[in-house]
Amino acid sequence: MAFDIEMIKKVYSQMPSKIEAARKELGRPLTLAEKILYSHLHIDQKFENFERGKSYVDFGPDRVAMQDATAQMALLQFMQAGRPTVAVPSTVHCDHLITAKVGAKTDLEFATKESKEVFDFLGSVSNKYGLGFWKPGAGIIHQVVLENYAFPGGMMIGTDSHTVNAGGLGMIAIGVGGADACDVMAGLPWELKFPKLIGIKLTGKLSGWASAKDVILKVAGILTVKGGTDKVIEYFGEGAISLSCTGKGTICNMGAEVGATTSTFGYDESMSRYLKATNRADVAALADGIKQHLTGDPEVYANPEKYFDEVIELNLSELEPHVNGPFTPDLATPISKLKAAALENGWPVKIEAGLIGSCTNSSYEDISRAVSLAKQASAKGLKPKAEYMINPGSEQIRFTIERDGFLKVFEDFGATVFTNACGPCIGMWDRVGAEKKEKNTIIHSFNRNFAKRADGNPNTYAFVASPEMVAALAIAGDLTFNPMTDFLTNEKGEKVKLDEPTGFELPPKGFDVKDAGFQAPAADGSKVEVLVSPDSQRLQILAPFTPWEGVDIKDLKLLIKAKGKCTTDHISMAGPWLKYRGHLDNISNNMLIGAINAFNDKTDSVKNQLSNNYDTVPAVQRSYKAEGIGSIVVGDENYGEGSSREHAAMEPRHLGVRAVLVKSFARIHETNLKKQGMLALTFSNKEDYNKILEDDIIDIIGLTHFTPGQHLTIVLHHNNGVSEEINVNHSYNAQQIEWFKAGGALNIIRASVKA
Repeated sequence: MAFDIEMIKKVYSQMPSKIEAARKELGRPLTLAEKILYSHLHIDQKFENFERGKSYVDFGPDRVAMQDATAQMALLQFMQAGRPTVAVPSTVHCDHLITAKVGAKTDLEFATKESKEVFDFLGSVSNKYGLGFWKPGAGIIHQVVLENYAFPGGMMIGTDSHTVNAGGLGMIAIGVGGADACDVMAGLPWELKFPKLIGIKLTGKLSGWASAKDVILKVAGILTVKGGTDKVIEYFGEGAISLSCTGKGTICNMGAEVGATTSTFGYDESMSRYLKATNRADVAALADGIKQHLTGDPEVYANPEKYFDEVIELNLSELEPHVNGPFTPDLATPISKLKAAALENGWPVKIEAGLIGSCTNSSYEDISRAVSLAKQASAKGLKPKAEYMINPGSEQIRFTIERDGFLKVFEDFGATVFTNACGPCIGMWDRVGAEKKEKNTIIHSFNRNFAKRADGNPNTYAFVASPEMVAALAIAGDLTFNPMTDFLTNEKGEKVKLDEPTGFELPPKGFDVKDAGFQAPAADGSKVEVLVSPDSQRLQILAPFTPWEGVDIKDLKLLIKAKGKCTTDHISMAGPWLKYRGHLDNISNNMLIGAINAFNDKTDSVKNQLSNNYDTVPAVQRSYKAEGIGSIVVGDENYGEGSSREHAAMEPRHLGVRAVLVKSFARIHETNLKKQGMLALTFSNKEDYNKILEDDIIDIIGLTHFTPGQHLTIVLHHNNGVSEEINVNHSYNAQQIEWFKAGGALNIIRASVKA
């Protein structure tokens, strides 16, 4: 039986009437996204025809999921909220704090010792406040959610940008910061700008080397890394129905790479099969009972241009495998053109490592297709020319593929099997030789490939592809190899060609697992004590941020003017810094160390206006804080793209940055800044970015009349004695302005509990 079945029954019992009311009020058919959104309006939210891309709306999500790195800060905030237990079903998943180095057994043993303090904290907090706890080694949060918690037509939020993976099972699942999760766990409404809608019609059917991963690799090339911002992508058509449930999950997962609020698919037979295979026949039966409400209305899909803001059509029968990268997930290259692109751009063509897994591609189907290539390669006398590594998505997947002989095939083929965890995908890869920073190429089935993301080496050229394409290129060890057309030379000197991969949508013998790694919370957690040592270097009880002073903010120093791509990885790196995710002061020592300073094209080197010397970004900001001086960060387009980590907002807030002024924001990061009481501002005229000079002293004027829709004024006091004013925009609504005034949303929650 499924987890939280009574909650699912309640959602389904109310959904038909809520959808019918929305359809009647709007006077038109509804997309799937609209059905889920309108049926999850918060009880206090007045119904209206919300304006897509503009209206802020309060929702009531069904559940919350958190991974161990982000859960620390989210739960530290929840502890400050004063609530006795979580208001909605919530879970914690220990998947980020496990370094991939030697292999699963050794690496997991090391992690459980190294991060024992954090795991014990998360386990005890979960036990006290009623959260389900998934132990280290249980699996990657998004795969575990898909296997256990996701359900068609539901709404969930998660403190990881790839929460969107659950769209593969027909959910509206959205990545958020920990402050948003804290709100929902505390029983408060969750606010979201009502999204615009992109409809992607899939026709035809995949065959040969093409896979579900290639759908989103192609879409990423079309939409770019910010083409989905503030939008929900809804897939439909005969091609969508032909995909497996986990294939749909892969597509939704990487929708985060185009900035989409989320992606989703309508309920169909593949979802029903997956629910039944994962011991949730009860959910499938409930979904079957209201299945007409779990997909878009027929009129919508017949005339999508009338109901979506944008429509894209892809023929799966014609889709070619793609390889995306390097350094950005939207640089899409069909396999037939990869050789020419590699040679033209001077990409290193020797592949050093091939990695399969991550939350994107670690399903049974993915592993079975990759193992088919390992089997036939061995039979044809081929050995991989590159290192070959596997990350199973969950203990259930790992146990099942071991039972079915897949792990032995991989191990006999020379592959290293890592822990059921994120590992190299999030920078937790202790790669031998990475410290030399040599130029090299790797290929993986992950979702992101920003510089330094996998191994900390800025000169690692990382390419994203399907598991089967990763397997083939790792066997060849050559980026210019096209398995659809090219031959390889085996150990006997014979020319051999790889056959098309084959696999299984679901395990023929069913899934199996001995210990999935789940810990249920105490029935009564009131007497459970959560201990955090005052001397801990890993955990730190939060202190409230100070409220706004009530006046315009003046005499700010420019901390950094970031140039080009500045993701949350650049603002708050992962990898070795993950160990400090529960200690705000310690992790603040990585603030913006990956951002490129526009004035010297260097990372982690900015001018200290007090000494006129150059130093690291955190050191300069700490010197300003020590003197009681505020500062401002200036950035480029799509600032804060990537992971949902709210540390990228909390660190500047903690160290005394007052505002972030950019050309444009990524959605989650902008919200995180607002939640922490920061000013998130955008240039009215993007060319004004060029007016910001290194020694500027900056004022923010108009805060005493801070109003939705009204611009603020920035005064730039240049070093030559000249001052100039520029207009800046903001997207704050009335409630968010109150967050700013109070010093952060959590201060308002805390005050409401005391009241």
